[in-house]
Amino acid sequence: MTAARPGGREPGDQEPAGGGAGSTGAPRVPTPRGGPGAGGGGGGSGGPGVGPAPVSPARRSTAPRQRTGPRTPNPVAAPGPEGDGRLTHQELMSLLGVWALDACSPAETACVEAHLNECARCAEEALRLRDAVTLLEPPRSLDLDPQLRPRVLESALARRPPVLPVPGWAAPYDAEAARLDALLHDINANEWDIPVRVHWFAGDERARRSLTIAQVLDHLVAMDGLLARAVGLPDPLGEGAPGDPLERTEATWRLVAATAGGAAAEPERLAAARAWARWREQSRELVRTAARQGGRTGERMLPATACDPGLFPGLGAATEPQIPLSDAYLNRAFACWTHAGDIARAVDYPYEPPLGSHLRLLVDLTARRLPGSIAGRRRAGLATTRARLTTAGSPGRTVHLEIEGAGGGDYWIPLDSPTAAVTRVAARDAVAQVALEDVEFCQLAAGRLSPAEAAAGGEGDQAAITDVLNALTALSRL
Repeated sequence: MTAARPGGREPGDQEPAGGGAGSTGAPRVPTPRGGPGAGGGGGGSGGPGVGPAPVSPARRSTAPRQRTGPRTPNPVAAPGPEGDGRLTHQELMSLLGVWALDACSPAETACVEAHLNECARCAEEALRLRDAVTLLEPPRSLDLDPQLRPRVLESALARRPPVLPVPGWAAPYDAEAARLDALLHDINANEWDIPVRVHWFAGDERARRSLTIAQVLDHLVAMDGLLARAVGLPDPLGEGAPGDPLERTEATWRLVAATAGGAAAEPERLAAARAWARWREQSRELVRTAARQGGRTGERMLPATACDPGLFPGLGAATEPQIPLSDAYLNRAFACWTHAGDIARAVDYPYEPPLGSHLRLLVDLTARRLPGSIAGRRRAGLATTRARLTTAGSPGRTVHLEIEGAGGGDYWIPLDSPTAAVTRVAARDAVAQVALEDVEFCQLAAGRLSPAEAAAGGEGDQAAITDVLNALTALSRL
């Protein structure tokens, strides 16, 4: 399976910008937020029973803070700026625009606000000007800087180096698990029963399923369990558990329902709390295990059964195909980010992409899986382009995949064979070129977007472009 980069260029890492979408109504008064174990939406310090709660960001909004009317006037009319004298009605009207921009002096502000309490016409004009001022302000995020966590960690680790540092290949999983944990801490108590709609592709057909947040977390536990047992940790489903991803997920849901005494026997908030605790503890153990393993990217190999083998097509006809341990962790980071996005959309929570350096690794993993997916669709008779026989190992047709954004890069995807070499000549003679944003590229691979919904720019052989985009969505799973 080859997705070559002629020249071996390694672009520098960049960080994604924060931001979200906000309402245009009155300012939202922040309320304490907590996990499913905290009553009344209040934020607890302990989460669902595992360790202290991390500091979670407030719900995001890029809309500027707005006022629906003039500020509460001072009940005592203040003197005008000249001392005992008072401003006339015309003078106060001329100050309304300056007041709306918060550019009045304290004395003028007191006079204007006292007048607004007495003059309905000026109060109406002041409200109109305040609304107009909000349109002049650029959108600003009210959230914490998305780079705050890595900066704090970097500063802390510089002062006290870790005994077991997390290797770079496990850092994306560590970060995405922490972000999902923070998202769960920020969900209101009445939001845990909101349905989470999950989309993926089965062949060329789009599949849909509505899950609870607890079911999403249990699905992550089941799939992370494959990696857990491959690195020597207990399988959450016990000995002899099935290896098929869908079977594992269904078995986990049945086991949880039986433990709780039936699906309807436990409130959704408590079911989510239990699922959250299971997922969090397992994810932490996986990060600790990665720290104990250490090593370089691709140094240690695992059986392909450590993940869904369908996610790594084109591994050859080996008796026991293997994948790098680093790719197995990246795959779980990808799934964690994807399902966190599903939950965030369900509760209307703006969720940012991973850090640029981590997103680059996820894009690279997906690009390396593409040639095998193209070959699998061709064997199944789903390819659009005609097969072209080539000598094993020799260059064939390629598609230039240009990924833009913080996690972007250039990839040349072989069309005729997943093991075909990609030379500089083959790269220059690419039959087509496709341009995609990094996040859209990953959403296609996750099945959250269809090729028709993606803003993909392309030129050249349109059939080849179609094959690449369809092979991308074929990588998606529940």
